[in-house]
Amino acid sequence: MQATELEENLSITGEEQIAFARRLQAMERDGQIMRNRRGALCVVEKLGFIHGRVVGHRDGFGFVIPDDGAEDLYLSPWEMSKVLHGDQVVAREVAGKQGKREASIVEVGLRANTTVVGRLHRERGIHFVVPEDRRINHDLLIPPEGIGEAKPGEVVVVEILQQPEVHVKPLARIVEVVGHATDPGIEIEIALRKHNLPYEFSDAVEKLTQKFGKTLNKNETEKREDLRDLPLVTIDGENARDFDDAVYCEPAGKGFRLIVAIADVSYYVKDRDALDQEARERGTSVYFPRRVIPMLPEVLSNGLCSLNPNEDRLCLACEMAISKKGAIENYRFFQAVMRSHARLTYSEVAAALDRDVDRPLQPQLRHLRAVFEALLGARLKRGAIDLDTTETEIEFDDKGRIKAIHPLERNVAHRLIEECMLAANTSAADFLEQAQQPLLYRVHEGPTEEKLEDLRGVLAEFGIDLSGGKKPKPKDFARALEKVRSRPEGGFLQTVTLRSLKQARYTPENTGHFGLAYERYTHFTSPIRRYPDLLVHRAIKAVIGGDIYQAGDWRNLGVQCSERERRAAEAEREVVSWLKCFYMQDKVGELFPGMVSGVSNFGVFVTLDATRVDGLVHVSELGRDYFRFESARHELRGERTGRSFRLGDRILVKLVRVDLDAARLDFVLGEVGGA
Repeated sequence: MQATELEENLSITGEEQIAFARRLQAMERDGQIMRNRRGALCVVEKLGFIHGRVVGHRDGFGFVIPDDGAEDLYLSPWEMSKVLHGDQVVAREVAGKQGKREASIVEVGLRANTTVVGRLHRERGIHFVVPEDRRINHDLLIPPEGIGEAKPGEVVVVEILQQPEVHVKPLARIVEVVGHATDPGIEIEIALRKHNLPYEFSDAVEKLTQKFGKTLNKNETEKREDLRDLPLVTIDGENARDFDDAVYCEPAGKGFRLIVAIADVSYYVKDRDALDQEARERGTSVYFPRRVIPMLPEVLSNGLCSLNPNEDRLCLACEMAISKKGAIENYRFFQAVMRSHARLTYSEVAAALDRDVDRPLQPQLRHLRAVFEALLGARLKRGAIDLDTTETEIEFDDKGRIKAIHPLERNVAHRLIEECMLAANTSAADFLEQAQQPLLYRVHEGPTEEKLEDLRGVLAEFGIDLSGGKKPKPKDFARALEKVRSRPEGGFLQTVTLRSLKQARYTPENTGHFGLAYERYTHFTSPIRRYPDLLVHRAIKAVIGGDIYQAGDWRNLGVQCSERERRAAEAEREVVSWLKCFYMQDKVGELFPGMVSGVSNFGVFVTLDATRVDGLVHVSELGRDYFRFESARHELRGERTGRSFRLGDRILVKLVRVDLDAARLDFVLGEVGGA
């Protein structure tokens, strides 16, 4: 950058001086001039300011993510010394090493962190807190008067008194002692504070919930259609506590009559009241192992809005006429009162369908399976991407200690409920669109050109061709995945394919749902735990009443709901990763079979078969050779031996180190099969 320092003692007076001063202010505001480190004004000949957000890395460097969606710029550790992860900054591009795009921070705008959760340490009489969020690469100094009752080793929350600057560490004081690092459940307490997840309800919310009775208002039930004699049932996981959907199916003509009844949360949570404001801020319930942070208070989420068996409940129902080929020929939405006839679990329903035993609700389950098979046939015909991913379930003993980690396979009951919910969701989107009622669509866009090219490269390594040219359709993805479904690396390739697609989000602009191959789609079926569903319920009830629902700025609502969803998912993922590391602590030295799930220039990531736990084999542990990283092939290959490690390779590893603080496992090679 070339800059010429301006003389500040100019020989002009009166109106000329005032006009010149105003011109300087305008030029500084517009970025044409700036002040150097001595405070003198400089003319900027070629600067190009970049406004963006800082994303830190645990190794000390970071990036500026431009607000305009341009390419990220690298921030050196020196530049990161001025900021914390999440800060909004004004930066300019500078010459980087080896052609790398780098940035220099000109000005720090909005500071993102006012409080931080971390571990208190004491060295040589100096107290400091190391943040749990490793993207914050600063130790926070604590003066003696800011320590309070906290002791070294404890997890604390601090309030930042002085933000970082060059050569100046951030200063903070302790405002809360969360507990000791080994306390049961401490990982959840850390995640709540680290991600700023609201976990206590306000006094206004508590006061409002006290007005709800335990029984339904008779005047309200008499206004609604009565479904209490219809054998609706809930089908959920064994540990579920809130039940927001119930289903019923019967043969009708040449097809089926399917009813999906959803708890009428909007009857209790009024637009813009204290409950609504709280739900909007939370955006979603957060599901940790052994603990749920609900979007709504328990009196609603587990009480009046939960479709508990043999209890009258208000609902918003979707009745659909479905053909033998799975086409939704007609639908209607209506307000009703219902009574769940049974609380069934996925495993119970799967077992009952498998054995086809004689039981009171068996005919109902057979009808549900029949409509599921019809809907599944339509799904396959339209070319929706069908992923059979394997999740894990953490089992705890009576004392809250991890007993085991089990793979959690989806069975026919999971898929049955999923297809019923998809049918109701797409009907809701069509209903509101036909009425020209604004709504939040759930959109899912296909891959970018770059990610599509990378995916094709990975699939080609396994002899799989992805058809469709530059713009493949969901059918093309479905065909490719069908070829690998029965192969050992099938689950891995499904994950790689899913990662190539853009992240699903909420928006009032409909761009379709690529993964499900729907032209329009929304979320209607979970208003207890998702705020967008609650908005859709209000919109549907408004249309039924001949009105239009105005929620406010639909675009901003979509952005906020999407951000809240990502925040919850990240917190859930971090807690599960920490618990898995905790579980592996006493298994150092043991051998485990797994699969290579990631390759980088510094090593290979391995996912263990039984527990789905991830760890790293560092490149230095791969053998006495120089391993070259070939990004296009997702491979590390030894120059001397030719030994290679690729995505999907079967591998045996030995656990050598567990880092609980970083939630990281380190492996070394046992032996390799299929290199």
